[in-house]
Order: sequence, then C-alpha cells, then structure tokens
Amino acid sequence: MDALLLPFRWIYRGLVWFANSPRTLITSYLLMIMVAGVLYSQAEHKNAADSIWWAVVTASTVGYGDISPTSLAGRFLAALLISTMVLLVIPLITAHFASRLIVDDDAFEHAEQEELKADVRRLRALVEEMAARQGIEVPELERPEPVNPAPPWERRRRRRRTR
Repeated sequence: MDALLLPFRWIYRGLVWFANSPRTLITSYLLMIMVAGVLYSQAEHKNAADSIWWAVVTASTVGYGDISPTSLAGRFLAALLISTMVLLVIPLITAHFASRLIVDDDAFEHAEQEELKADVRRLRALVEEMAARQGIEVPELERPEPVNPAPPWERRRRRRRTR
C-alpha cells in the first residue's frame, strides 16, 4: 500500500515546495504561458504574438473569443492549460499570498518556546521538591498527544509503527 502512495507523497511534497516559493510560482506561470503559446502557434498555425495573447487570455479564463482553437490538438492544449491554471497554479498563488497575510505576530519563536519549557521544568522540580518536604505525592500529568503536521497518510503509517 505504501508503494502505491509513494507518487502521491512526492506530488504533495513538490506542491508544498512549489507553493512556498513566489519566484517559482511566477516563473512557472510565465513558462507555461510561453510553452502554451509556442504549442498553440504550431497546432493552429498562428503567429507568436497572437499565440501568446491566446495563452494569456485562456490561462486567465477570460476567453474573449477573438482567437480560439479549431484543431483537436489546439482544443486539447486549451483544456490542459485551463485545467492546470484553475486547479493548480491559481490556487497555489492564492494560498501563498493568503498564508503571508495570516501571520500571527503574537506567536512564540523557537527560543521563547524553549525558554518557557525550561521554566516549566524548573517549576515542576521545585513543586516536587516542596511536595517531598511536606510528604505529599505529586500526581503525574497526563500529556496530550502532540499535534502532527504530517499529511494524513503519513500519520496513519506512523500510528501503525507505534502499535
């Protein structure tokens, strides 16, 4: 089962890498426009300027209708370009910029988290020492399961290993 999921893990990791780089997103968008324009000019026998214009209009899903494919290859290219833009590139660009807008300025940085953990450990040791002097037993704390940022298929695999 893990072998079947391996390509999807690679795709997931690639998309995460891809989405976290605005330079990569914009470069890939421009490259896609250029490649689609060149392929369209070959399939439909149009000049380069018209083909690039067609690619931009099609990728943005505006579709003015001034230029449209007539051959099967041109229509297939249009379907592929629209699908890729609508299902992959535009959502990744939107997600990237949305994630930049949603930044928690009050979030603790790593050093602050480590300092708080050390303080809690020292406090726990002091409480245990004081309780030992008084003859009181300090109950053990139930620790919740840590939040796992891994994708669902990774979580299931890790759970199986720990059982």
